[in-house]
Amino acid sequence: MPRRSATDIQPDMLALLAVLTPGERLPSERELAERFGCSRQTLRACLSRLEQDGRIWRHVGQGTFSGSRPRHLPVRDTLLIEGATPPDVMQARLLLEPMVAVTAARLADAEDVALLRGRVAAGRKARDRAACEQADDAFHRALGQISGNPILSGFLGYLSGIRRRIAWQREWERTYRRIGTQAFQTLHSDQHARIVDAVESGDPEAAAACMTAHLETIRADMLGSG
Repeated sequence: MPRRSATDIQPDMLALLAVLTPGERLPSERELAERFGCSRQTLRACLSRLEQDGRIWRHVGQGTFSGSRPRHLPVRDTLLIEGATPPDVMQARLLLEPMVAVTAARLADAEDVALLRGRVAAGRKARDRAACEQADDAFHRALGQISGNPILSGFLGYLSGIRRRIAWQREWERTYRRIGTQAFQTLHSDQHARIVDAVESGDPEAAAACMTAHLETIRADMLGSG
């Protein structure tokens, strides 16, 4: 089957852009070329046309984004929030949050553990997607607060901000339609409780392992492979 031309794939690109919000990052060139059955050279020709028409804009080292180029490019952290995909977020969480759990296991006192237990209990009582997500965010941020390190807490707040963006919310909505809130009230909350058990025991290795297992479960849920 012959490779498609830039003209051939343009309707497909426009259809993709129609479901993206302004500022949302497009998939990588490799993914797009595979999806549309064309070479990367052909894809770049199509992207160049779309950029000239103001339908997309590109930023070196950051990717390609839907919509017209901002008159003044936003600061780098804002650009990263707009461009982050759910897989980006999960990769960052897997790198950062096990270490947050390690720190909590080393520093937590009885009051901290009681706070975490309260966060787990709130998660078990959550009855809709918004309440589940709020309880989940509160639990993970509470772990960061135990460190007393404003940089760690700031990073977790930063990730929390990304999770409120449309790209994440859209994917999480699909996930919850598939797994239901019961998965959060049971499996996810059980995993939270195991993290707290490790923190209370002062076991950094177990805390990191439990956090990693929890985040891998979330990633599998979002990929539909859990």
